[in-house]
Amino acid sequence: MKIVKTWIVHLLLFLGIFLVIGPFVYMVLTSLTVDNFSLPSPQKLLHDTKTLQNFAQAWGKNHFQLYFRNSLFVTACTMLFSLTLSASMAYAFARFEFPGKELLFRLFLFTLFVPGFLNIIPQFTILKSLRLVDNYAGLILLYVGSGLVGSTFFLRGFFERIPRELEESILIDGGSRFTIFRVIYIPLSLPAIGTLAIFSFQGTWDEFVVALTVMKSEIHRTLPIALQLFRGQYASYYGLFFAASIIALIPTIIVFFVFQKQFVQANLSDGSVKS
Repeated sequence: MKIVKTWIVHLLLFLGIFLVIGPFVYMVLTSLTVDNFSLPSPQKLLHDTKTLQNFAQAWGKNHFQLYFRNSLFVTACTMLFSLTLSASMAYAFARFEFPGKELLFRLFLFTLFVPGFLNIIPQFTILKSLRLVDNYAGLILLYVGSGLVGSTFFLRGFFERIPRELEESILIDGGSRFTIFRVIYIPLSLPAIGTLAIFSFQGTWDEFVVALTVMKSEIHRTLPIALQLFRGQYASYYGLFFAASIIALIPTIIVFFVFQKQFVQANLSDGSVKS
């Protein structure tokens, strides 16, 4: 009976892996073949000659390089400002005492329950009055603001697990609050910050609706908009469209491999203080 259960578990795992990996492998193989004006059969994918021609064409068409650089700039700025602000705010809520702290934090969390689509029109009106429509500053401001609450909530819980006793040595040496934050809290919170960095990059890199609403001119478009336009123009040329999608996927994979070591680490403060 135990062997049967083991076989069933292995079979379910195999089916799960096939369902997740299968479409991605199909997309990669399709991008390596040419003249695909309809979705090719598995037999055609296995026997056709493989080439990188679609990747070269996708990279050079429709200002794809420009949109790629635009997305890279917006995403990097968003990730930098979002992590910096959320870490600072989380540290303040975790370790500083001031009147109305918990009430303010609960009001802060309440904004998480407001659907993002309801905010688009008010946000666009505010950006328009500030003359930030079709401006990278306006787009980055919306991206940073939309992810700030969740990131602060996540990091505050992590900061509160760090023992206060670790601060004593720096306070004895005359160190400031900022020194404690920089020397103790940031290094010990790298697993949480690495996790947020991955989510921040992926969420900004793939975002489409806000970018389409705010960015009006062609020269300021980001990659998700460009991919949709690319698909509209080459809807029947699947090899070219899949090649463009894979190029857009590469930065996300790189960021994941850069931060994945921090992602899987446990709390670095465990065992740092003797009981």
